[in-house]
Amino acid sequence: MTASDIAEIKQLLQTPKKIAIIPHKNPDGDAMGSTLALYQYLIQKNHDAVVVSPNDYPDFLKWLPFENKVINAEKDTESAEKIIKEADLIFTLDFNHLSRVANLQNALEKAEATFIMIDHHQSPDDYASYTYSDVSMSSTCQMVYHFLDFLGDTAMITKEMATCIYTGIVTDTGSFRFASTTSTTHHVVASLLDRGAENATIHQKIYNTNSKSRLQLLGVALNNLVVKKDYHTAYISLSQEELNQHDFKKGDTEGFVNYGLSLKGIKFALIFIENKDEGIIKISLRSIGDFDVNSFARTHFSGGGHTNAAGGKSDLSLTKTILAFEKILPHYKKELTS
Repeated sequence: MTASDIAEIKQLLQTPKKIAIIPHKNPDGDAMGSTLALYQYLIQKNHDAVVVSPNDYPDFLKWLPFENKVINAEKDTESAEKIIKEADLIFTLDFNHLSRVANLQNALEKAEATFIMIDHHQSPDDYASYTYSDVSMSSTCQMVYHFLDFLGDTAMITKEMATCIYTGIVTDTGSFRFASTTSTTHHVVASLLDRGAENATIHQKIYNTNSKSRLQLLGVALNNLVVKKDYHTAYISLSQEELNQHDFKKGDTEGFVNYGLSLKGIKFALIFIENKDEGIIKISLRSIGDFDVNSFARTHFSGGGHTNAAGGKSDLSLTKTILAFEKILPHYKKELTS
């Protein structure tokens, strides 16, 4: 983001405006943390701001400060579209293509507001008037912190904002395990702790919320684990029937893909999850080292993300999707075994 962009955004925020803040569909900790932190900042600046989520988010995020103010577009389409239509400014956070908001895409494409994008994924689209894009960042939440720093307003970060930003950083870095965690990330986190974020409490609320059914579903997932030793690859599959048998709720499979990646010698891990309501197989991809799952997801599964963490989908059945994947895998043997 240039100095000129920052100056113009400062000017835009000088007077109260109607502002919509949009995360991606199926928002995760980074999406909800960043949007809610920005919401609290804009409210302090006397703007009429609203977070409009395309759909619901997991229960383990429903303790976040001010999450009860979020408009769920899937449940209240009329209000969501009205907010977007009447907005003077629209912030889009943690995504960079309007296709990532599904049911809100049409409303956003028709909107006459000024768009500001804050995102750390690769290959951003050009729909925004102001784009803050940095693929080296650990998370969009870290970028929101830097964005406030650009505006000279980090002193306005409250305990509640610090809590939201910390939540996004800790979830998107795998509790600071991923390579995107830098010394700057830790400096930001130190500042958040100084501003009241309670790290132990946040970790407990995110990670210590297992139900019996979720643990049993994890057992099914691990039982379904397939290891392709010759390709340093492991994958898990879960059918809709298996999800239903274990009272599946949004967010229950969060982190399951990492179990495959935790195996000794594994460089590439995936999970294939059947979603009959949407008629797709949802795919999460993870890697260690320089194997680019963003490129793999974009090429084969209509997805994308980061070098070591990406998502995708398939319109084939679960069985046919896995068979297609197994046919693709040999083409990557050199990259996976080098």
